[in-house]
Amino acid sequence: MAKKELIVGGGCFWCTEAVFELLRGVSDVESGYANGQTLNPTYRDICTGETGHAEVIKITYDDSVITVDTLLDIFFATHNPTTLNQQGADRGTQYRSTILYTDEETKEAAEASLEAAQEDYSDPIVTTIEPLDIYYSAEAYHQDYYRQNPMQGYCMAVIPPKIKKLQAKFSKEIA
Repeated sequence: MAKKELIVGGGCFWCTEAVFELLRGVSDVESGYANGQTLNPTYRDICTGETGHAEVIKITYDDSVITVDTLLDIFFATHNPTTLNQQGADRGTQYRSTILYTDEETKEAAEASLEAAQEDYSDPIVTTIEPLDIYYSAEAYHQDYYRQNPMQGYCMAVIPPKIKKLQAKFSKEIA
C-alpha cells in the first residue's frame, strides 16, 4: 500500500470533504487553508478573502485502490471549475478552484485531467494548477463537518447534489 496525498480546492471545504470521504481507498480527508500570505490563518481570517488562502482539502489515499486520475476526475465532476473565485453563493478568492501539487507526477496528472474535463463544460475551466506553497489544517470543528452536521441548512442545500453527481458517475468508487 502506497499512501499519497492530493490537495484540491473546489469551493467550500465542507462540500468537497463530504464527497471525498465516501471513496474507497481514501483513508482521510482534512479541511485546510493553502497558498496564502497570512501565517497561521483562522477561519475568520480566511472569510475576509484578504489572506490569499484557498479553502482546500488534503486527501490521503491508497493509490493501489484509487488513482490520482480518478480523484481528479471526481474533483472536476463534483464542483463547477468554470466559475472564477466562486462556487454557488460562495464568492471570494478563498473559494477558487485549484489543484496544488508537490511533485511533477501530480502536476502532469492535473494538467491531463483538466484537459479531459474541459470536454464536459462549454465555458473554459478556470481551475489553477500550482505548486503547494504552504498548508494549514483548519480548526477542529471544520473536520468531518458534514458527517457531524448533516442537518445544518447550508449542508442540506449544497452537499446532497454533489453526492448525487458522485453516485451517478462514480458509483464503483464509493465505499
